[in-house]
Amino acid sequence: MIWLLFAALFWAGALALNVRLSRGAAGRGVRLLVPAIFGLTIVVVWEAVVRGLAVPGVILPAPTAIAVRFAASLPVLWDDFVQTFVKGALSGYAIGCGAAVAVAIMIDRSPFLRRGLLPVGNFVAALPIIGTAPILVMWFGFDWQSKAAVVVAMVFFPMLVNTVQGLAAAGAMQRDLMRTYSASYWQTLLKLRLPAAMPFIFNGLKIATTLALIGAIVAEFFGSPTRGMGFRISTEVGRLALDMVWAEIVVAALAGSAFYGAVALLEKGVTFWHPSQRR
Repeated sequence: MIWLLFAALFWAGALALNVRLSRGAAGRGVRLLVPAIFGLTIVVVWEAVVRGLAVPGVILPAPTAIAVRFAASLPVLWDDFVQTFVKGALSGYAIGCGAAVAVAIMIDRSPFLRRGLLPVGNFVAALPIIGTAPILVMWFGFDWQSKAAVVVAMVFFPMLVNTVQGLAAAGAMQRDLMRTYSASYWQTLLKLRLPAAMPFIFNGLKIATTLALIGAIVAEFFGSPTRGMGFRISTEVGRLALDMVWAEIVVAALAGSAFYGAVALLEKGVTFWHPSQRR
């Protein structure tokens, strides 16, 4: 009962502090402090509720138990991170996004491809990963190559659609001006249309960051070497070792957030001229 009372008081105090901070000056420190306080509040209340209600660890482990397991399993977690994120997710992300940009340029030059490929792409993008992942695992084997193939299939078409829309973002007046300067297609593409398309391209890149990690983890459920986040999660769930499952979830969350943040930071540097990047 004491733990539950502590959880309620801590939540109320943190909520009041966040409300007060949000009403003040919206500086950079405040923008970082508010979500940090909110996240800390969730962890503290989670710990207090689990202890106060004596929730079994096989149902929901406490954050302290997850932290202990995390610290004790660093070598295993690192191997799983390298296998899933570095080998599977990053390689598939690079291949899928790069191929999508190249195909988008081909579509931009060919009305036939625009009418024929984009509807097929929308159909393929709607296919569930649960159905496509086992097929790709059987085609490409059980190592990271099949996980990269699943990631390519997941990120290719969202990236393709965003890039095609971006290439059409340049105004007709701007393109006419390039023609008056006798600019070729590639000169117009490199100096006008690709820069104008960058906000759309980075939107696709940011969407693909989450899809890449999800695809690599889910693909490992259908066959993997004895390492990887998805392999570890499925194995430890069978052993009822929920603290290890949550440790893998923490690694995936940190990796995904860092990946998204890196792409967003790169976007800010490349598209500094766009109104969305202005304060």
